Amino acid sequence: MERRKFLKNAGIAGVLAAGSAPAIVHAQQQIRWRLASSFPKSLDTIYGAAETFSKNVSEATGGKFTVTVHAGGELVPAFGVVDAIQQGTIECAHTAPYYFFGKNEAFAFDCAIPFGMNSRSLTAWMYDGNGTKLMREFYAQYNIVNFPMGNTGAQMGGWYRKQIKSVADINGLKMRIGGFGGRVLAKLGGVPQNIPGGEIYQSLEKGTIDATEWVGPYDDEKLGFHKVAPYYYYPGWWEGGAQLSLYVNSKAFEGLSPEYKAILRQAASDAHVVMQAKYDARNPTALKKLIAEGAKLGRFPKDVMDAAFKASREVYAELNDTNPAWKKIYTDYARFLADQYQWQPIADGSFDQYMGAQKL
Repeated sequence: MERRKFLKNAGIAGVLAAGSAPAIVHAQQQIRWRLASSFPKSLDTIYGAAETFSKNVSEATGGKFTVTVHAGGELVPAFGVVDAIQQGTIECAHTAPYYFFGKNEAFAFDCAIPFGMNSRSLTAWMYDGNGTKLMREFYAQYNIVNFPMGNTGAQMGGWYRKQIKSVADINGLKMRIGGFGGRVLAKLGGVPQNIPGGEIYQSLEKGTIDATEWVGPYDDEKLGFHKVAPYYYYPGWWEGGAQLSLYVNSKAFEGLSPEYKAILRQAASDAHVVMQAKYDARNPTALKKLIAEGAKLGRFPKDVMDAAFKASREVYAELNDTNPAWKKIYTDYARFLADQYQWQPIADGSFDQYMGAQKL
């Protein structure tokens, strides 16, 4: 009787003092979230980032905070994750933000824009520049809290049924291309298509499209594009360093304790590093295998690159005039990008150029 009276009068402070708090607090922290990926399970690199994140969260909380991962189409369509997060249908998602440029072109800054930052620069902008701050402000209208969660590094320029000898060969080309790089391609006469990863091979095989890009050798070899389109070009000028993001419903995020918020952030950051490490480690061997199986590797002609660069600047100028959210973010992004490309060629760039010329 006296104990019941004590607990009633003491409140939580009394419970803490009595030594009973851990059991009570932990009982309130059992959390089960669902994560919708925009990618198929067969891609252990890009889909695997969400699995790394889920494992990290579970291990850091002793299994009290679990996140189940679902491939694109299982819970919601691959391109439906923003709507699902915004409406609170799911708690979180893992996706390529530029998929949603149709909602607002500013989504692409959280992933990649043509002739934009490479992976190191983008990570620097997000973690030590104004990137996260600016994107959080933008995402607030969608009930999204974002975290960087993976990067592919600079991507390849894709697979083509025919050779690309000049910019004239882009005219009329039907190409699956992610993000709004397709808008730049369209200025060159191309016909962009936005197709989920799990549906690309069939579209290429049937001739629905003439070309496709995905990521790079490791994923591309798994998807088998070289079997139906042998010409493999580089670089992917529209994706100098494509970042993936963890999207969390803002209400769900605010419902977490400070400790769980920190764990979520750290789990995403680790998955960010692991994903790019996998690509960097596995792409070289995969490229050798693709070439051995008949892939014809080639660099985009200079006139293609120059025309695409010019077209990208035209698109950005148009958006600065018509999209306030784009202009606000682009102003900071462009300044950071310019600084990076004054610095990177001096150290890393010159070192890489020299090492690439050696017979290793």
